[in-house]
Amino acid sequence: MPNEKDKFKETEKASMAVKADRYKLYESSVQCAETEVDFVEYEFKKLRGRRPALLREDFCGTAAVCFEWASRGQQNTAIGVDIDGEVLNWANENHLPTLKATVRSNVKLIRGDVLKVSTPQQDVILAMNFSYWLFKERKLLLAYFRKVRKNLELDGIFFLDCFGGSDAYRELKERTKLDGFTYVWDQAAYNPVNSDISCHIHFHFPDKSKLERAFTYDWRLWTLPEIRELLLDAGFSEVIIYAQAVDPITEEPSQMEPVLNMDADLGWIAYVGALN
Repeated sequence: MPNEKDKFKETEKASMAVKADRYKLYESSVQCAETEVDFVEYEFKKLRGRRPALLREDFCGTAAVCFEWASRGQQNTAIGVDIDGEVLNWANENHLPTLKATVRSNVKLIRGDVLKVSTPQQDVILAMNFSYWLFKERKLLLAYFRKVRKNLELDGIFFLDCFGGSDAYRELKERTKLDGFTYVWDQAAYNPVNSDISCHIHFHFPDKSKLERAFTYDWRLWTLPEIRELLLDAGFSEVIIYAQAVDPITEEPSQMEPVLNMDADLGWIAYVGALN
C-alpha cells in the first residue's frame, strides 16, 4: 500500500491534463459571463424601457451567467436549469461561495429537462452556447420555444445565439492559445442530408499532455432563417438578429448590434433576441 508521501509524489508527477478542471477551462475558453450580462442589461432596457431583474439561464452548465447576474444587485434573481447534476454541483461548489451572503439565496439551480421545467415568469430567458441545437427536430425546437414564451413576462425577452458561415459545414479543427493551455474546437463530422453536426472541445497543455473530448456535442446546425421562423411560429412578436460590429478605424470587433444584413463570412456568431 502506498503511504501518503508516495501519493503526494504521484500527484506532483501527474500531467497538467490529469490535474486540470475541465469546467474552469471551459469558462476560460468559450464564455464571458460579464459580457453576456452587459449585453442583456443594455438591450433589455433599450427595448423595454426598464431594468430587468428576473433571469433564467437554460442549459446553464456552470451557471456563470446566473451568478454574475445575482452579483449585480440585491433585486436580481437567477434560475439555472440543466439536466446534468454533476455540473450543477460544480457550480454550487465553485461559484456560490464567491457571492455575498446576502444574495446567495437569489440563485436557484434546477436539475431538469427544459421542455418540462416550469418557473415563475422571467424578464429574460437565455439559451446560449448553441445549447438548444440538441433539439434536432422542428417539432421539438418549436415546443421548446413555446415553453420559453410561457415562462416569460408579457414584456420579456428570450436571448439565444447561433453560429454559421461556410466553415460551419466543414470538418475542421481550430486551435486557440490561451493562458496556460490551448483550446481546440473540433468539428468532427457534418451530414448535409439532415444537418447533424458532431463537435468536441479538447484542451492541450505545455507539458504535451491532452484532455481529449473534454466536451462533446451532438447537434443540428440550425440556420438563422429557420430559427427566426420557428420563434415567430412559437408566438414571439418580433425577432432581432445581432452581429458584432467592426470599428472602421481599428478594424477590431466591438459590441453586438442589430443588423438586417451580414457578410457571408467563413465563420460568424450572432445573437438572437425574441420579444414576447
